[in-house]
Amino acid sequence: MALYLLFESASGYGLFHAYGIDEIGQSMDAVRASVVDLDRFGKAVKLAAFTPFSSAVDALNQCNAISEGIMTDELRSFLELNLPKPKEGKKAKYSLGVVEPKVGSHISEVTGIPCQSNEFVQELLRGVRLHFDRFISELKKSDLEKAQLGLGHSYSRAKVKFNVNRVDNMVIQAIFLLDTLDKDINSFSMRVREWFGWHFPELVKIVNDNYIYAKLADYIKDKSELAEKDISKLADLIGDEDKAKEVVEAAKASMGQDLSEVDLMNVKQFAQRVMNLSEYRKNLYEYLVTKMNDIAPNLTSLIGEVVGARLISHAGSLSNLAKCPASTLQILGAEKALFRALKTRGNTPKYGLIFHSSFIGRASTKNKGRMARYLANKCSIASRIDCYSESATAVFGQKLREQVEERLDFYDKGVAPRKNLDVMKAAIDSMVNDATNDVDDGEKVDASAKKSKKKKSKAEADGEAMDLDKPSNVADEAEPGTEKKKKKKHKLEEEPQEQEKSAARANGDAEENGTPKKKKKKSRDVSEDAEPKTATEGKKKKKKSKTEDSD
Repeated sequence: MALYLLFESASGYGLFHAYGIDEIGQSMDAVRASVVDLDRFGKAVKLAAFTPFSSAVDALNQCNAISEGIMTDELRSFLELNLPKPKEGKKAKYSLGVVEPKVGSHISEVTGIPCQSNEFVQELLRGVRLHFDRFISELKKSDLEKAQLGLGHSYSRAKVKFNVNRVDNMVIQAIFLLDTLDKDINSFSMRVREWFGWHFPELVKIVNDNYIYAKLADYIKDKSELAEKDISKLADLIGDEDKAKEVVEAAKASMGQDLSEVDLMNVKQFAQRVMNLSEYRKNLYEYLVTKMNDIAPNLTSLIGEVVGARLISHAGSLSNLAKCPASTLQILGAEKALFRALKTRGNTPKYGLIFHSSFIGRASTKNKGRMARYLANKCSIASRIDCYSESATAVFGQKLREQVEERLDFYDKGVAPRKNLDVMKAAIDSMVNDATNDVDDGEKVDASAKKSKKKKSKAEADGEAMDLDKPSNVADEAEPGTEKKKKKKHKLEEEPQEQEKSAARANGDAEENGTPKKKKKKSRDVSEDAEPKTATEGKKKKKKSKTEDSD
């Protein structure tokens, strides 16, 4: 059976025919020895066809497809064009050797070409890769190296360029910086307390919070200058008026030593630096909360932002955390204790970083290990949903949190929790309902937008009509004769109705008062203003009214 080799290079696809395998031998040692010698290897493998890539973008697309185990249309057409076609109803008398087994399985499924990827084929393709520039005379080695370098850079760049909002590296850096800031702020706050305590030692017992103490050290500066007028400002800083009065009273009878202006200025600057660090720490925490809600919303709603971020940073990434089993996630962060227990054959730790969760603290002492195991199980599920789901939603995390709450009640009160299958079904149903509601809201918005567009178009049309009428009105003002003609036309349209009404009234007045002449005069006056056609119509109606009166 003939053997063809498919080689994917940075410059294009190459198809090689390995027809002289008997010359180099079937054993692996013989193949490895022949790969080094080009004269010997060139007698066994010959170039059958080569198609270059059209551009760098095409090369990147083909490389991505090969790495994912997919056969592209270009590769299929290349193989069907250059490989011998078997007769109908018969198997092919050759096989295709490929590097990637996934690509070979996809090629055999789609085209029916038998593929193989074993150690023998790998060694032959290694020789092709080594002497590839020698098989193609027009291809220089420098050009091939440039193509390989450019494709390598673009392929790596495309792999790194994933969703910007779900970059877990930012969470890892943020939680590391948050822990470092906590240590620095604590040490700096203690230094402010010691430094300013030489001047105002009584303030330490009154104010316990480090941030408020730094604010007071920045505001007070010199304790001898404090007076009753400063109580309101001190109350704003402390948040308690009684403590503000206590600070003023303590400043009057303070036992601290006096400091020079330069020393007080240095203390003030250091206190300001501590305040700025504390404010930056708050902003960093808000940033961490938003990033965790974007990257791992289910894990965040289940265990919290800080603990979830510590789990991700300790695992290295969200994908690594998702690959960890629940037993590994349970003791993540307690590796030293685990290996010490294994070495000394003692008790292994029950929990690691998840100990900082509120669920472990709320559980009783005998149930802490069971609660840690159950919580690690749910954290593993939440991390996998966050890592592999396409749509970011916190529905599953909320349902998993409800399950953990139910498990706590089960351990404390004996209330039976719901089954995991029912909870997951409810979560999926709620997610589907939310998606349908979003679609309905979008359709309503689109419909309202269409209606508003129609209204705007109608208003614009009416405005254009009004604009067309305005110059006619100006012309009417300039020519009073035309205005009279329009008034006459309007009267002609209204006249038949008025004449019918006046005729009916005239009949009633004639029967009661016997004075029809005045009404006739009025109708004549109206008919005189009208045109001749309307006058004849008025006369006919008068004749009809006379005949009705005579009857």
